[in-house]
Amino acid sequence: MVVTTPQALALADVRKSITFCRELSLPVLGVVENMSGFICPKCGEITNIFKVGGGEAMAQEMGVPFLGRIPIDPQIVEACDLGRLYASRDLQSETAKVIERIILHILEMTEAGMSVSFPTFRDNRKKEGQMRIAIPVDRGRLSPHFGHCESFALIDVDMEKKEILQKEMISAPPHQPGLLPKWLHDQGAELVIAGGMGARAQGLFAEQGIRVIVGACSETPDDLVVSFLQGTLETGENICDH
Repeated sequence: MVVTTPQALALADVRKSITFCRELSLPVLGVVENMSGFICPKCGEITNIFKVGGGEAMAQEMGVPFLGRIPIDPQIVEACDLGRLYASRDLQSETAKVIERIILHILEMTEAGMSVSFPTFRDNRKKEGQMRIAIPVDRGRLSPHFGHCESFALIDVDMEKKEILQKEMISAPPHQPGLLPKWLHDQGAELVIAGGMGARAQGLFAEQGIRVIVGACSETPDDLVVSFLQGTLETGENICDH
């Protein structure tokens, strides 16, 4: 289980943690959004100090179950300071009910064997006629600057049937010159669709056996891949040739 807070910086770290777990074939039961609102100790009203819903959106993006939200509750702090189980003090509080639902969800998945049979994107070996395409993404669309994108869409396709098999969004690694070609090669990518890319970077991808298409329009990864499969992908000027 992975715990995050709603802020964008924390979510970026958790994406990398999930990707790391998948690289090592470690099962991830789900994501919990902690510090999701503050419960007033006097009136019980919940105030959203941080953004709410970031953990759930990130879990959906990464294909991991979202287990629930735990608010900041002063009673939890008090129970921890006293060395007592919080849930044993007030089983009827909203926070206790949330924690109970999270635990029951984990127990249900464990009993069903989900913690053992964790499906990872890279565990699915490509068969003949299949290809893995990598697309740099910013805000859900093709990033114009390849080396400074937020994440990558890794999409497996069947070249014969011309259809998408599966897709995963993974956070981009820290920006370092020459890192991305080897990193994407390790992810199994055979083709990169980009808005723009310098000649040196294209040469490094060629050394890794990865084909590069530049000058693609700012569309969603799925639309770009469908156009590629149908032979209708339009390309223009390489907007980042340096």
